[in-house]
Amino acid sequence: MTSPVWHPFFQHGLNEPIPHVERAEGALLYLADGRTLIDGISSWWVTTHGHCHPRIAAAIADQAGRLDQLIFAGYTHGPAEDVARGLVDLAPRAADRDPLAHVFFSDSGSTAVEVALKMALGYWHNLALDGLAEARHRILVLQHSYHGDTIGTMSVGERGVYNAAWSPLLFDVDTIPFPYEGQEQATLDALRAACAQRPAAFIVEPLILGAGGMLIYPAPVLREMAAICARYDVLFIADEVMTGWGRTGTLFACEQAGVVPDIMAVAKGITGGAIPLAATLATPRIFDAHKSTDRARLFYHSSSYTANAIACAAAVANLAIWREEDVPGRIAALSRGMAERLERLARHPAFANPRQLGAIAAIDLIAPDAGYLSGLAPRLRAFAQENGVLLRPLGNTIYLMPPYCLDADQLDHVFAVLQKAGETFGAAA
Repeated sequence: MTSPVWHPFFQHGLNEPIPHVERAEGALLYLADGRTLIDGISSWWVTTHGHCHPRIAAAIADQAGRLDQLIFAGYTHGPAEDVARGLVDLAPRAADRDPLAHVFFSDSGSTAVEVALKMALGYWHNLALDGLAEARHRILVLQHSYHGDTIGTMSVGERGVYNAAWSPLLFDVDTIPFPYEGQEQATLDALRAACAQRPAAFIVEPLILGAGGMLIYPAPVLREMAAICARYDVLFIADEVMTGWGRTGTLFACEQAGVVPDIMAVAKGITGGAIPLAATLATPRIFDAHKSTDRARLFYHSSSYTANAIACAAAVANLAIWREEDVPGRIAALSRGMAERLERLARHPAFANPRQLGAIAAIDLIAPDAGYLSGLAPRLRAFAQENGVLLRPLGNTIYLMPPYCLDADQLDHVFAVLQKAGETFGAAA
């Protein structure tokens, strides 16, 4: 019987098989046909401590029996308060910067970034109403970025075939060139010139671009970009949806540059990957610009499931795991294991450009059909699946972003499959 499900980022016309996953535990997915897959990408970058983590699952079950959902417009509940306080405590800090002291909940990375953009534009709009500044409307973006699939987040992401159908709806932005090695100064000069034109905000994925090809740039560049924005009073927005929750080796990527953004979006690993939740953190000046005795000045954004109690309970459990367990130690051990195996794999003639940041590793397969929409990525994905690994290459870029519970034997198997893929699909094959 044909399924009525319409899958995301999946071309049904190609009739590719769709595996049925029945359950998951740790780094493993158990298929209906009896096979298992090692989850090499944390099921789209969300699963941090492992699938069906007992502490998070227990928190969800307990909360479901007490309070499941509550309108959050003017009401509150314990799990949301606990998550908000926990996020504020864990957020990046610096002595010379206002803290990220306010938390606005949503339900996905796209909406967390959409909220961030609306906060930034609302800030300048309200200051202009009070005669304290001129209204600013322009957003600066970094080349090759991806920030989500809503209209606003597509507008601040890279343009291409994946959003061409909606181009009439997207607003114009100014693009800053990516700081490739040796071209960092050109990026900073371009940002400085753009900031002099008084835009509203600059949004970045700190240290590494995800869907844009796992492109990495150094912490000093991130630090200088934030400093330029501060110098010109341009709001600095950090999209930590993918980079947060330890992926880059620190809890948040901004920490490695000593950067405290004006606005920061978090999602994915906020619940350990168990259930959807997101949050946008803001400094007091962003919050205060929306605070008024005038009801017309409130921040007009919400969703029915804002701060869902069950999702917040999962996030509370995740925060407890970070406080009480040696998660940084697990990430460090996994990162070392990935680095050793990546170095060996890079010696193979089928591969080039190995790169790693924390528990994220990527390498490019040298192949004749290396384009994003070529048939290479689906073939690599199918090959990995046939050999017991869930991967989702970006064109010819194969990346790993596994749960932190991945053990050495599982890591060995993943890299053995990668080498076999190079021997099968590489240019010399």
